Amino acid sequence: NTIKFAEQLEGTIRNTGVHACGVIIGHDPISDWVPVSTAVDGKSGERQLVTQYEGSVIESTGLIKMDFLGLKNLSIIKEALNNIQLTHGDQLGEREQLDQDGKLDIANIPIDDKLTYELFSQGGTVGVFQFESTGMQTHLRALKPTVFEDLIAMNALYRPGPMDYIPDFVDRKLGLSPIEYDLPEMEEYLKETYGVTVYQEQVMLLSRQLADFTRGQSDALRKAMGKKKKDIVDQMKPMFIEG
Repeated sequence: NTIKFAEQLEGTIRNTGVHACGVIIGHDPISDWVPVSTAVDGKSGERQLVTQYEGSVIESTGLIKMDFLGLKNLSIIKEALNNIQLTHGDQLGEREQLDQDGKLDIANIPIDDKLTYELFSQGGTVGVFQFESTGMQTHLRALKPTVFEDLIAMNALYRPGPMDYIPDFVDRKLGLSPIEYDLPEMEEYLKETYGVTVYQEQVMLLSRQLADFTRGQSDALRKAMGKKKKDIVDQMKPMFIEG
């Protein structure tokens, strides 16, 4: 009887949780689409509506799941701009991009500033969102980025899995390894990342170019790879080879 009872318990939901920043969006009341429940907010203590379906399946009902994150670095940037205005406001001129109030416009600062790339190349990135860890600083010193695309690629590569490609990416960027493509056609989408597949968007574009995938199929492949759903990737492999 104990074994039978244990088998009945196996796989059942033990407890529920609420995503820290997940927001479900629909054009009708959510309760018209999925069952809802209430949960207590950990910070405010207020009750809030939550879906009873979990995040991994909620989008299959036709709803959209968005993650909205707060970022303290935005406050740091705002404070830095205020300090610049206080200390150098009267010296700002044509060289700087100013807004209509004559203040430094963070949305229009140049992304080709040589001194900034020198700072990144030295690993001097404390306080820069997603570039301040010691591991990232080490890779930046090796890469010596010179264009904005280098920073975008390093940000995408610096996570479990893609991190293994960083040494090859650095060597190709510095001319220590040849830039090679498995197929000549792949250069169109991989040129800016020196022949290394870095972005999910590249996976989608390549699957459509090489295997004639539809937009929906390429998105399904991207999502399966991103979520490490090997069974789905294996299912799509024959379709990819045939295409």
